[in-house]
Amino acid sequence: MSLRDSAMYPVEFIVNSEKRTIRVRAADLLLYTLRDTLGLTGSKSGCDNGDCGTCTILVEGSPIKSCLMLTVEADGKQITTIEGLTNSPVQNAFVQNQAFQCGYCTPGFIVNCEGLRKVHPHADENTIRVWLESNICRCTSYEEIHNAVKDVFTLNK
Repeated sequence: MSLRDSAMYPVEFIVNSEKRTIRVRAADLLLYTLRDTLGLTGSKSGCDNGDCGTCTILVEGSPIKSCLMLTVEADGKQITTIEGLTNSPVQNAFVQNQAFQCGYCTPGFIVNCEGLRKVHPHADENTIRVWLESNICRCTSYEEIHNAVKDVFTLNK
């Protein structure tokens, strides 16, 4: 075993309902493990400091900015990325409301809103606005995004 191999740690988690076992360095960020090792490129790198939300994923059902989480911290956890939300009510609402322009931030918004739906299934207007503050879009007015999220909660009632 080389010195490099001894600095690797086994990590086992469930990603989008699939059990995955990999070896990572202690300093590997979950965002880049998902993208570069597992090929799940829907989560994007935007700011790499937790401000923009383009890297948002669900860990145990809660939205987490994957650029701030070490891969080793995800050991034993249930993770959902945008790829695991295909045809979800939130994704469909974004499409119906044309809640995207360039699309770069869209996966983070959809995942964050899915987390909101799970944590606050009957979210009110104020709760929706507060949750949307954790994601940044640089090319739209947010109105379409807000309407899409409101539609999801209208369907829940």
